[in-house]
Amino acid sequence: MKPDFSVRSINPDEVDLAVTLLQAQLEEHEIQTPPAALRRVIEQVVAEARHGFIALAFADAEAVGIAYAAAHLSAEHGGTIGWLEELYVVPAWRNRGAGSALLREVAIRAEALGWRSLELEVVRGHERTVPLYERHHFRALSRTRFQRQLGA
Repeated sequence: MKPDFSVRSINPDEVDLAVTLLQAQLEEHEIQTPPAALRRVIEQVVAEARHGFIALAFADAEAVGIAYAAAHLSAEHGGTIGWLEELYVVPAWRNRGAGSALLREVAIRAEALGWRSLELEVVRGHERTVPLYERHHFRALSRTRFQRQLGA
Protein backbone atom coordinates (compact mmCIF):
# COMPACT_ATOMS: atom_id res chain seq x y z
CA MET A 1 0.00 0.00 0.00
CA LYS A 2 1.35 3.39 -0.99
CA PRO A 3 1.46 6.03 1.72
CA ASP A 4 -0.48 9.28 1.50
CA PHE A 5 1.67 12.24 0.65
CA SER A 6 0.94 15.85 1.34
CA VAL A 7 2.49 18.41 -0.98
CA ARG A 8 2.66 22.11 -0.25
CA SER A 9 4.65 25.23 -0.97
CA ILE A 10 7.87 25.76 0.89
CA ASN A 11 7.77 28.08 3.89
CA PRO A 12 10.55 30.65 4.42
CA ASP A 13 11.73 28.73 7.51
CA GLU A 14 12.30 25.59 5.39
CA VAL A 15 15.12 26.97 3.24
CA ASP A 16 17.69 24.73 5.00
CA LEU A 17 15.53 21.69 4.26
CA ALA A 18 15.25 22.69 0.60
CA VAL A 19 19.02 23.20 0.35
CA THR A 20 19.60 19.72 1.77
CA LEU A 21 17.15 18.05 -0.62
CA LEU A 22 18.28 19.93 -3.71
CA GLN A 23 21.95 19.41 -2.84
CA ALA A 24 21.29 15.65 -2.77
CA GLN A 25 19.61 15.90 -6.18
CA LEU A 26 22.48 17.84 -7.69
CA GLU A 27 25.06 15.44 -6.26
CA GLU A 28 23.20 12.53 -7.90
CA HIS A 29 23.63 14.37 -11.20
CA GLU A 30 27.28 15.16 -10.43
CA ILE A 31 26.56 18.91 -10.41
CA GLN A 32 28.71 20.92 -8.03
CA THR A 33 26.63 23.92 -6.98
CA PRO A 34 27.92 25.51 -3.78
CA PRO A 35 25.31 25.32 -1.00
CA ALA A 36 25.48 29.12 -0.50
CA ALA A 37 24.58 29.70 -4.16
CA LEU A 38 21.76 27.17 -3.93
CA ARG A 39 20.48 28.92 -0.79
CA ARG A 40 20.41 32.29 -2.60
CA VAL A 41 18.32 30.81 -5.43
CA ILE A 42 15.87 29.19 -3.02
CA GLU A 43 15.53 32.39 -0.99
CA GLN A 44 14.80 34.39 -4.15
CA VAL A 45 12.14 31.93 -5.29
CA VAL A 46 10.52 31.98 -1.85
CA ALA A 47 10.60 35.79 -1.74
CA GLU A 48 9.46 36.51 -5.32
CA ALA A 49 6.77 34.40 -6.97
CA ARG A 50 7.78 35.70 -10.41
CA HIS A 51 10.69 33.25 -10.26
CA GLY A 52 8.43 30.20 -9.93
CA PHE A 53 7.76 28.01 -6.92
CA ILE A 54 9.12 25.21 -4.77
CA ALA A 55 6.92 22.40 -3.48
CA LEU A 56 7.75 19.90 -0.75
CA ALA A 57 6.30 16.41 -0.36
CA PHE A 58 5.80 14.95 3.10
CA ALA A 59 4.93 11.51 4.41
CA ASP A 60 3.64 12.25 7.90
CA ALA A 61 6.11 14.88 9.13
CA GLU A 62 9.05 13.64 7.07
CA ALA A 63 10.11 15.59 3.98
CA VAL A 64 10.48 13.01 1.22
CA GLY A 65 10.73 15.10 -1.94
CA ILE A 66 11.00 18.49 -3.56
CA ALA A 67 10.16 20.11 -6.89
CA TYR A 68 11.37 23.43 -8.23
CA ALA A 69 9.44 24.90 -11.15
CA ALA A 70 11.10 28.00 -12.59
CA ALA A 71 9.01 30.56 -14.46
CA HIS A 72 10.20 31.50 -17.94
CA LEU A 73 8.68 34.03 -20.33
CA SER A 74 8.49 32.21 -23.66
CA ALA A 75 8.09 33.74 -27.10
CA GLU A 76 7.49 30.27 -28.53
CA HIS A 77 4.53 29.66 -26.24
CA GLY A 78 3.33 33.26 -26.14
CA GLY A 79 3.44 33.54 -22.37
CA THR A 80 4.92 32.12 -19.21
CA ILE A 81 5.98 28.51 -19.10
CA GLY A 82 7.44 26.46 -16.30
CA TRP A 83 10.76 24.69 -16.40
CA LEU A 84 10.67 21.80 -13.95
CA GLU A 85 14.28 22.32 -13.04
CA GLU A 86 14.42 19.84 -10.21
CA LEU A 87 12.27 16.95 -9.04
CA TYR A 88 13.85 14.91 -6.29
CA VAL A 89 12.56 12.12 -4.11
CA VAL A 90 14.63 10.74 -1.24
CA PRO A 91 15.87 7.30 -2.42
CA ALA A 92 14.06 5.37 0.34
CA TRP A 93 10.76 6.91 -0.84
CA ARG A 94 11.12 6.32 -4.58
CA ASN A 95 8.53 4.24 -6.43
CA ARG A 96 5.98 4.84 -3.67
CA GLY A 97 4.07 7.77 -5.17
CA ALA A 98 5.94 10.84 -3.92
CA GLY A 99 7.12 11.81 -7.42
CA SER A 100 3.57 11.53 -8.75
CA ALA A 101 2.24 13.62 -5.86
CA LEU A 102 4.82 16.32 -6.62
CA LEU A 103 4.08 16.28 -10.36
CA ARG A 104 0.33 16.58 -9.75
CA GLU A 105 0.85 19.57 -7.47
CA VAL A 106 3.26 21.25 -9.88
CA ALA A 107 0.75 20.88 -12.74
CA ILE A 108 -2.11 22.22 -10.62
CA ARG A 109 -0.07 25.23 -9.48
CA ALA A 110 1.25 25.92 -12.99
CA GLU A 111 -2.27 25.90 -14.45
CA ALA A 112 -3.54 28.14 -11.65
CA LEU A 113 -0.74 30.60 -12.46
CA GLY A 114 -1.74 30.60 -16.13
CA TRP A 115 1.46 28.97 -17.33
CA ARG A 116 1.13 27.69 -20.87
CA SER A 117 3.44 24.66 -20.65
CA LEU A 118 5.70 22.68 -18.35
CA GLU A 119 9.02 21.43 -19.67
CA LEU A 120 11.78 19.33 -18.19
CA GLU A 121 14.82 17.32 -19.13
CA VAL A 122 15.92 13.84 -18.18
CA VAL A 123 19.62 13.49 -17.51
CA ARG A 124 21.35 10.64 -19.31
CA GLY A 125 21.52 7.71 -16.95
CA HIS A 126 18.21 8.61 -15.28
CA GLU A 127 15.92 7.24 -17.98
CA ARG A 128 14.11 5.23 -15.30
CA THR A 129 12.13 8.41 -14.61
CA VAL A 130 10.69 8.63 -18.14
CA PRO A 131 7.64 6.41 -17.40
CA LEU A 132 6.77 8.66 -14.44
CA TYR A 133 6.72 11.73 -16.67
CA GLU A 134 4.80 9.95 -19.41
CA ARG A 135 2.13 8.89 -16.90
CA HIS A 136 1.73 12.58 -16.10
CA HIS A 137 1.23 13.54 -19.76
CA PHE A 138 4.72 14.80 -20.55
CA ARG A 139 5.97 13.85 -24.01
CA ALA A 140 9.43 13.79 -25.50
CA LEU A 141 10.36 16.74 -27.69
CA SER A 142 12.47 16.48 -30.81
CA ARG A 143 15.18 18.78 -29.47
CA THR A 144 18.67 18.57 -28.14
CA ARG A 145 19.64 20.98 -25.39
CA PHE A 146 22.93 22.82 -25.44
CA GLN A 147 24.62 24.90 -22.78
CA ARG A 148 27.28 27.57 -22.71
CA GLN A 149 28.67 28.19 -19.25
CA LEU A 150 29.19 31.89 -18.53
CA GLY A 151 31.65 33.48 -16.14
CA ALA A 152 29.29 34.81 -13.47
